[in-house]
Amino acid sequence: MAYNQHCTMPPKLMVNTMHMNDETANGRMRIATAFQTALARRTAALMPYYTLGYPDRAASLDIIAAIAPYSDLLELGIPFSDPLADGPTIQHSTQVALEQGVTVADCLAMVRELRARGVSTPCLLFGYYNPLLAYGLPRLVADAHAAGVQGFIVPDLPPEEAAELAQLAAAREMVYVYFLAPTSNPGRIAHVTARAQGFIYLVSVTGVTGARSQLHADLAAFVARVRSQTAAPLAIGFGISSPTLAAAVGELADGVIVGSALINAVDAVADAADKPAAAAAFVRALQIALNKLAAPAQE
Repeated sequence: MAYNQHCTMPPKLMVNTMHMNDETANGRMRIATAFQTALARRTAALMPYYTLGYPDRAASLDIIAAIAPYSDLLELGIPFSDPLADGPTIQHSTQVALEQGVTVADCLAMVRELRARGVSTPCLLFGYYNPLLAYGLPRLVADAHAAGVQGFIVPDLPPEEAAELAQLAAAREMVYVYFLAPTSNPGRIAHVTARAQGFIYLVSVTGVTGARSQLHADLAAFVARVRSQTAAPLAIGFGISSPTLAAAVGELADGVIVGSALINAVDAVADAADKPAAAAAFVRALQIALNKLAAPAQE
């Protein structure tokens, strides 16, 4: 099994921090611990994406609470009118949420509610830059920290322009996650690996998000190219449509991100009351597939 043996948190520190609660563990440490816990299981960390406010506010909270026990981290989407990196499934979910008036402030309030309901899984906000900038970056980071967010993922913010948000996040011991794509040139890879916080988000394919039936043929070489330059965990997203593909990605990376396929699983259920259970069953199937990667410990 291929898994990251380069993580720098010593085992003793991992044990000491594993049971820290939201009030005592900072975001950077909680994310590091999530990857270390997965590493101890000899699996990749599972990070589902879900759009806040879809299909409505209450349902999204119930769905996220239902999948949290089977997730190592959560990626929570802030709706935006022009989600350039997202395919039709996530675009539809964000449009539905926007039509109901979901704002950045509403998303932060939903995170606070999830924390109040006992959801302790580390979470990162996935959002496009314009609404975050309009909210105000210092205010955003302060309010997100108070709500219980551990970090930020901003797909349309070039790494070379991310310094302000990354520094604001770091000042509150939160993380700003950088992207790399198969088309990233050596200079971009060097720039990102030198600044990585928490983990690096590797895009599995060029193009937009959306469930696909197979992995790109050059994905392993791309992962190896980035791995050679960093000890940071590498998480792969975009196009992971099934437990089988999740397991294949888990052989290559330290984290597996699944979004469109999860939303498709929710949409496949007509009765709103059954959607949280359907979401939990799908994420549980992903977790089981990843756990099968764990090899017996060597004597």
